[in-house]
Amino acid sequence: MKRSLSLRLAPYLFTIAFFVLWEIACRVFSISAFILPPPSAIWGALVQYQRPLAINAFHTLWMTSAGFALSIVFGLLLGLLVGSSKLIHAGLNPLLVGFNSIPKVAVVPILVIWFGVGSLPPVLTAFVISFFPIVVNVATGLVTIEPETEDVLKALGASRLDIMTKVGIPRSLPYLFGALKVSITLAYVGSVIGEQNASNQGVGNLITRASADFNVPLIFAALIVLAVLGVFLVAIVDVVENRMTGWAKRSQLGN
Repeated sequence: MKRSLSLRLAPYLFTIAFFVLWEIACRVFSISAFILPPPSAIWGALVQYQRPLAINAFHTLWMTSAGFALSIVFGLLLGLLVGSSKLIHAGLNPLLVGFNSIPKVAVVPILVIWFGVGSLPPVLTAFVISFFPIVVNVATGLVTIEPETEDVLKALGASRLDIMTKVGIPRSLPYLFGALKVSITLAYVGSVIGEQNASNQGVGNLITRASADFNVPLIFAALIVLAVLGVFLVAIVDVVENRMTGWAKRSQLGN
């Protein structure tokens, strides 16, 4: 019972301790708020600019969620395709790696030329930066089926489609949810990059305007908002993961 309570309180206690140490360090070493504002100054900015922060945070959440949803659909389909065929895997792997190696900030000007300034570039930037981990992990889950398992299923009359749908896809679910948690953070990076370069709204645009005004506490307040939004989406994925892949969590390390 005590261990369960400590695990529940641990995220809050560690977060509070982090900000307390941050505040103490800023005061003890007399760090200028222009260089590193203390949490108290950041809280003041959160209160002072709560309305623009809330409006722009909602916009960023919507852009990120839309891009993330696209990456799930496209990543799942492409991951299943790549993982189900050695020929397709060999053919597409160099293209996927090459595309993922391109800095996505270099893609934003192209998206602006194609679609103009607005909501579409941030959504598409979030999509292109976050789908790759999903593709790789889903394909990995499919190709790691033990040969012995495949042989037994084929001996029982199972087709390749049966093996994929009844063994491969369930087996790849833990890989998928691991990838989703990574992709969420990448989607936020993509949407913020898109908002900074091709949008008049969003937290990314707010950070750009705050930087122009040298309003460092507001910049950090916007970063805190992004962190909270990221934790919120990851928490949703955790809930879905626990419901769908509870059977895969057997490790008791640390107990």
